[in-house]
Parts: sequence; C-alpha cells; structure tokens
Amino acid sequence: MNALPSYRWRLAPDGLATRRQLRAMGLRPGGQDVVAEVHRPRRRRAPLVAYLYRVDRAKPVRPMTPARRVALAAAMLARRTCPTCRTDAGYCIPRSLGMCVPCADSPSSSSC
Repeated sequence: MNALPSYRWRLAPDGLATRRQLRAMGLRPGGQDVVAEVHRPRRRRAPLVAYLYRVDRAKPVRPMTPARRVALAAAMLARRTCPTCRTDAGYCIPRSLGMCVPCADSPSSSSC
C-alpha cells in the first residue's frame, strides 16, 4: 500500500510542485523527501506518476561555476563529434546511428 497522498492530474494543492516546476521557479528539492504524487491517466497503459515536493522547503538552484561550464561544453562537444569522420556535426549524433547522418547515408559508411 502506498503511504503517499495521491492526486489526480492538475488537482494537486497549492504549495506542491514537481521537479520540473521547481526548476522553472529557479528551485530544487534540496534533499527533501517526496510528499505526494500526482497521477495522469492514459488509455490502455498505466498512468504516469510525478512526485511532488513542498515549494516552501525547496532551495535555490546552485549557480553554474566556470569549471562546470567547461565540463558541460566538453560533454556536448563529445556528443556532437562523429566517431567515424571526427568532425563536429553541429547537432547531437543520434544514438540509433552511432555516427553523423552523412556517414550513415554513405554506401561504405567508413567516411564522410
């Protein structure tokens, strides 16, 4: 049995928010426990569940540091670099292809 209060979609009381809603307000849960959940019904599938946190206990989002900014830029560059032709594709390489679209479309698939 679930000990958390459950609310239907769009019927959660004021003062509770999901992670995304907190982030839009510039906040984060800050280590607090989940206080409730909201269920969004779907046809022929299990309902979607989102966890709710108290807004008054939320903490401000940590600021972006220079080191974190450099690490994020390096990670995004790695996601954009084609492993086959070693060029920056300008978009994140699709995981389904594993290489940039021109390399995937070429008949040999060995280089762009």
